[in-house]
Formats: sequence, C-alpha cells, structure tokens
Amino acid sequence: MHPALERLHRAGCSSSGAGLREWFEGIPDPRAWRGVRHALVVVLVIAACAVLAGARSLSAIGEWAAGLPQHILEALDARCRPAGGLRVAPSGPAIRRTLQAVDGQAFDQAVCGWLAEQNTSASPKAATREAVAVDGKTLRGAQTGDGQPHLMAALGHDSGIVLAQADVDGKTNEITRSQPLLDPLDLAGKAVTADALHTQREHARYLVEDKNADYVLTVKQNQPRLFAQLGALPWADVPGRARTRNRGHGRREHRAVLAVTVPAGPRFPYAAQAFRIRRTVRRPDGQPKHTETVYGVTSPEAHRAGPAHLGAYTRGHWGIENRLHHVRDTTFDEDRSQVRTGNGPRAMATLRNLPTSARLAAATNIARTLRANARDHTRPPAMPGLI
Repeated sequence: MHPALERLHRAGCSSSGAGLREWFEGIPDPRAWRGVRHALVVVLVIAACAVLAGARSLSAIGEWAAGLPQHILEALDARCRPAGGLRVAPSGPAIRRTLQAVDGQAFDQAVCGWLAEQNTSASPKAATREAVAVDGKTLRGAQTGDGQPHLMAALGHDSGIVLAQADVDGKTNEITRSQPLLDPLDLAGKAVTADALHTQREHARYLVEDKNADYVLTVKQNQPRLFAQLGALPWADVPGRARTRNRGHGRREHRAVLAVTVPAGPRFPYAAQAFRIRRTVRRPDGQPKHTETVYGVTSPEAHRAGPAHLGAYTRGHWGIENRLHHVRDTTFDEDRSQVRTGNGPRAMATLRNLPTSARLAAATNIARTLRANARDHTRPPAMPGLI
C-alpha cells in the first residue's frame, strides 16, 4: 500500500469488521464473462470512493476514476495493463453499465451491512439502545417504466446510519414493503418509529411478535376510528407531562407531551400507552403562532417510556429527513438527478447513503468532508474499513 494510504489508515479509526470491499465480493456479477476487463469489486469500490469525494452523477464518477494516480489504482487493485505494467481504471461507460446492471438488493445489503457493522464496532452500547426510523423517499428526477423510483430506508436515530434500504415498485406501496425492509435487522429491545402511513395493525403485530421490538406510531385520519378514540381520551386530567423549548431557524417551538396508559383503550395491537404532542411555534417577526396536535400509540409501558422518552422518539424520527433525505437532496442534488436506466437510480441512491459513514471518521459536516476528499484522491480509499 502507498505510504500516504498507510498513514491515513493509522490516523483513522480502526475497524474490527470486514471492509466494504469484502462485502462487495458477495454481490453477483451481472455482466457477461466475454469482454470483462475489470473486476466487479474494483468498479464498485471506485464508484464508492468517487461518491465519497462528492461525485453527484455517473459521469462525475467516471471523471473521478479517470484522474486516479497509479498508487491509488494499485491500492484499489485495479487491472494491470500487460504492456508496460501500468494500472488502468475502468472507463466512464464501463462504470455506468455496471451500476445500471448491478443487483440493487444485493448492493443495498452490502452497503447497509457494512455501515451497520462499522456502527456496532465503533459504539456497541449506543447501538443497542437506539431507535430505528422508517420512511420512504421518491427519486423525483428519475423516471422508469414503472414511474418514479421510490426507496424506503431504516435509519438509526442516534447513529444516523442507514441500516437497510428497499425498493418500492409501482405495483405496491410502503405498507407491504416495510416487513421485507426490517426482516434482516436485529430489532430486539429497540423502538421502531414511523409516520401515520405505517400505523397498521399487522405492522404492529409484526414488530412485537416477530421482531421483539417496540413501536412508536403517530395516528392521523387514515385511521379515523382510532383517531377519534385518542381524541376523546381525558387529556385534561393527565397529571404528568414533558415540555421542551427550542429556538432556531427563525422560530421558537414549544412542545408539550402527554401520555396515558390504555389497558382497555384503543383497539390497537399491543398498545400500552396513548400520547399527545402539542407543538406551538412562534416567529419573532410578529406572525400569529401556529399550534399543531399529534396523537400516537406505543407499545412500551409507562415505566419504560414516559412522556419525555416518547417526545424524544417522535422528534428523533425526523432525523431520517434531515440526516439522510435532506443530505441526498442538497449535497448530492438527488431530486434533479436524471439517472434513469436499469438499476442506476437505486445504485446511485445506495452510494449516496455512504457519506453518512463520514461521521465514523470523526467528521460532523458531510459537505466539508466531501470537499476535503475531492481535494485529495488518497482520502476516500483511506477511510477506515473501506478497503
């Protein structure tokens, strides 16, 4: 390995698990054997490094690969040209065709498995305590034969790590894909948070009975009978509540959380408590205050999750928006990406999930880390646990 790579590896956090390269070795090669010049693992690792350097498109990945110096190509085990012995990077069209043909599910499992392993090895105690948020996102710039691709992800509240990702094709919806998304995950003792779309009885039974997990689910008008039952509970008589006040982004927010035990209350599987969150937002510019009331049901009893815990769970759920979806939209301009052929849109979304691992290298600002990686070809392949 080049001395610069060795120095960065020694300076970074060590990883006790397999490198991303080893996870990629389990992905089936979709290419016909005739004419293949570059190993699938090499193409995928180079694509991952390019995205970790800020590449937003397939063309940008190919351009980044074309500029790799010999010592980086050697470290990545790129193909050696017979005449002259020089290392050769895969071309832009070769990378494009490979990412469009790669098995999306296997690619997601490899990336998410590596991220989860890195998170567990870095902070095992935090990983056993954190909740998991489930939500979906449409790739609005892409257009396939089945419409716009829609992907659903599971994200750790505390770590910000994407633990699983699944495709939601045009013939189904998030409700039917939530169980296949969560099946590979060990959720025992954890809480799963989701929006009102996933407040389904079968989903609640699955989490408690099959996954030994808890749920924290919001309730809206898509469950009109349950919503009416929660609204009719004697909230004015509930003695204890949790309050939080926040100020930022040009507004002040006050949140009051009430929770009540429902031994014979709402007819929802394993519901031990109902909760109500009332948000009041005031802006300093003199605009009228805005108040919103949200109801929900949860499986843990009061001694395991009081009002403060439930407020933290519901607030933490939106981390999947600002720590994953927002980053992919703003930093990588995903909603305007027009990658459309084959599995290309899903593969690019999977690669964009990787920069969340920048936090594993003690980086807190993803955009700044990507800019630093773009200035030095050595940095992405030297990230701990990558190769």
